[in-house]
Amino acid sequence: MWFFARDPVRDFPFELIPEPPEGSPPGLWVLHRGRKKATGSAVSIFVYDVKPGAEEQTQVARAAFKRLKTLRHPNILAYIDGLETEKCLYIVTEAVTPLGTYLKARAEAGGLKEQELSWGLHQIVKALSFLVNDCNLIHNNVCMAAVFVDRAGEWKLGGLDYMCSAQGNGGGPPSKGIPELEQYDPPELADNSSRAVKEKWSADMWRLGCLIWEVFNGPLPRAAALRNPGKIPKSLVTHYCELVGANPKVRPNPARFLQNCRAPGGFMSHRFVETNLFLEEIQIKEPTEKQRFFQELSKSLDSFPEDFCRHKVLPQLLTAFEFGNAGAVVLTPLFKVGKFLSAEEYQQKIIPVVVKMFSSTDRAMRIRLLQQMEQFIQYLDEPTVNTQIFPHVVHGFLDTNPAIREQTVKSMLLLAPKLNEANLNVELMKHFARLQAKDDQGPIRCNTTVCLGKIGSYLSANTRHRVLTSAFSRATKDPFAPSRVAGVLGFAATHNLYSMNDCAHKILPVLCGLTVDPEKSVRDQAFKTLRSFLSKLESVSEDPTQLAEVEKDVHAASSPGTGGAAASWAGWAVTGVSSLTSKLIRAHPTPMPSETSVPQRAAPEGNPAPAPAPPPLATSGHWETQEEDKDTAEDSATADRWDDEDWGSLEVSHPDRKSLESDWSSWEAEGSWDQGWQEPSSVEPPPEGTRLTSEYNWGGTEPSDKGDPFAALSARPSTQPRPDPDSWSEDNWEGLEAESRQVKAELARKKREERRREMEAKRAEKKATKGPMKLGARKLD
Repeated sequence: MWFFARDPVRDFPFELIPEPPEGSPPGLWVLHRGRKKATGSAVSIFVYDVKPGAEEQTQVARAAFKRLKTLRHPNILAYIDGLETEKCLYIVTEAVTPLGTYLKARAEAGGLKEQELSWGLHQIVKALSFLVNDCNLIHNNVCMAAVFVDRAGEWKLGGLDYMCSAQGNGGGPPSKGIPELEQYDPPELADNSSRAVKEKWSADMWRLGCLIWEVFNGPLPRAAALRNPGKIPKSLVTHYCELVGANPKVRPNPARFLQNCRAPGGFMSHRFVETNLFLEEIQIKEPTEKQRFFQELSKSLDSFPEDFCRHKVLPQLLTAFEFGNAGAVVLTPLFKVGKFLSAEEYQQKIIPVVVKMFSSTDRAMRIRLLQQMEQFIQYLDEPTVNTQIFPHVVHGFLDTNPAIREQTVKSMLLLAPKLNEANLNVELMKHFARLQAKDDQGPIRCNTTVCLGKIGSYLSANTRHRVLTSAFSRATKDPFAPSRVAGVLGFAATHNLYSMNDCAHKILPVLCGLTVDPEKSVRDQAFKTLRSFLSKLESVSEDPTQLAEVEKDVHAASSPGTGGAAASWAGWAVTGVSSLTSKLIRAHPTPMPSETSVPQRAAPEGNPAPAPAPPPLATSGHWETQEEDKDTAEDSATADRWDDEDWGSLEVSHPDRKSLESDWSSWEAEGSWDQGWQEPSSVEPPPEGTRLTSEYNWGGTEPSDKGDPFAALSARPSTQPRPDPDSWSEDNWEGLEAESRQVKAELARKKREERRREMEAKRAEKKATKGPMKLGARKLD
């Protein structure tokens, strides 16, 4: 039976990448790029080929293999795996680049910052301190060829080929036999008399001085060049001179050298080094220290290297959130670092953490997520938004903290394009209705209106028809002036989503009422929007063929592409007003529309009452308000209320359009539009030349000869001449005011009388149902 020997190289879990080897530094080993066969993760593979007649070098290579395998330190090249055969030696380490190659590449891209060089040298000195002071070993090969850089920009000490014991056990250091490495040997090694008094670290510190010179000035041509510091920073020159001094006795211990450089104003005393040192010890830090560190970290990230942020800061942030209970403080630096990631890396590393954060009950976490949503929303897909994020976000609409409610409303601007039919047209609209009708904070009601106007193009045609007109009409009755302005601007921003019939019957009546608003800003916007709608109606009236083009978006499906059309119409409300929301909430909270004393137009359950006459302008430029009857105001609040829970009830179902057009119906005296303006006999006739509303045909259906689309609105032409616009003087307005006041007073008197009769009937009904009164009972009547 034959047995075949297995090939250990073929069974090795790592493989070399078939490409030319990297620019390997001088030495015994050749550096190759490699990868793990199972996962494809990148590694570095050092290869030494065993050659006949080179037994001494082979022994040095095997010793280096053993040293690297047993030494573990954050600043020493990390050993992963290895393979030793009769023909070659393989050492697998973390993926690294030789320092010389790294500096050359960075120089072509603009060079390294001083803070990066100082931290790199800090790591090499710390590794030497570990070898000398803790392991009692001499590296004996500190130079550019022995330093490597990982993907995070961390410097690692390698080149352990010629390491020896500081106590002299096992003989002296092995001979190098490589001229490129021997030029870094200190001058005292040439003195064979052993008269030079030195410390165990003296030779390595001389070589460290050579490394510092090469980092700032390039390759060392000869030892005499060390006398000229060249480009070495001034803060480091003094300590550098101690390293390359002729007397080995005065060369500092690596630990003391670090201490000197870390002194205030020293070469290694700055924010970047402090951040790295904290990250290395973060596991043993107190929670309060971690919180303070993460709060200050975001300020410094802009000045830190990109590779450092991606590969060192980001893993620490993710670990702190997962296992350290760091909370919301990690969000700001986390999203800052996320800008350096590719879309694929962001999906793998950041998004799972974000999704988990949204399920947190920590209010600070939730409000930070909402405030910074624009930084990660583009990486979220629609299924994730609808199933894992939106169900948690909507809880913010019901939160007792006004700041969270406000941020939740504003976040809908970003989430709306990714919401499905049910979440956008049903669930979100219910919450918006409740906020606009019941929220006690004026800025939040205002921002709800603004947000609805901006996402209107994403709604379905049926939802737009049911919601937009009713929502903006309610906003125009809000006691908070910016909310009324937002309602007007909402009509303007979504003007292409209304039919001509809705413009004439539903929108213009609401806007006309705002032309006498107490706030001038509301009046100005109302006039501008009125002119816009009237111009649109007039253009269609002149050319009926434009009707199809004007109404093309009315029944169209939701179109995300047009969402940007309203991007600037009321941005002030989300930014300017909401930035003051917290101050407004703390200083003077705005009462609910139903609880405020600001007068509103009445729309009672029964016959609609006439509107009060337009008040004259005050000297201050504001419109004076008038107190209305208490019972009429209560009925108005009930009739005008936007359904809190069911948006379906927003559709106009009353035959007289009472639920939505009650504002415009106040220009009637009694009944519907068909009855015209009823004049009481006690009222004087209007001035000559004034055309009464009763003279118009409000309900005719006679078709127009030209196919006018407004034939259903006003078909019969008037027989009387059109009044001269110049005839509307102050006297005309005073006559209308007197008439309106009398009609209103009469209606209020009738309503009180009607209520009195209803109350008497109810009392009589209760008395009849209770039966005979008991003895001693008080007689009600």
